[in-house]
Amino acid sequence: MAQVSKYPIAQDVYKRIFEILFGTIVDMRTSKEVESFFNDFLSPTEKIMLAKRLSIAVLLGKGYTYQDIKKILRVSQTTVASVNIALKFVGQGYKKVVAKIIAGEKRDEFWQKLDDLLSETIPPKGRNWYYWRKERENEKWRRKKPF
Repeated sequence: MAQVSKYPIAQDVYKRIFEILFGTIVDMRTSKEVESFFNDFLSPTEKIMLAKRLSIAVLLGKGYTYQDIKKILRVSQTTVASVNIALKFVGQGYKKVVAKIIAGEKRDEFWQKLDDLLSETIPPKGRNWYYWRKERENEKWRRKKPF
């Protein structure tokens, strides 16, 4: 488990270190840049821990039960409960991020359904309908996300 030094730092230093951290993250432009930074900045355990907490929040936002989340992410009920408490009673950060993620997924899902609908109506010229439809079904399964 991560530890923080028992020696306190001055309030102005505390504010400045977080100003630098948050500013650094905000200034990153690409997902590749963010991934590279976090790979260097966090240990593998810390990355998994943060990713699971965010995933728990998203799954709670989608209405999954504690039991389902425990099974999917292999986390304890205590972890799910602590994220749920943070979602319900602490600040708005979690809520805003989760809402943004879910809205983005719904938007992507809408456009994908529209694309599927349009592409299912008429196969490309010269393609066999049977094989073309089978390819489309296989493609849908490959795109499906675990949750």
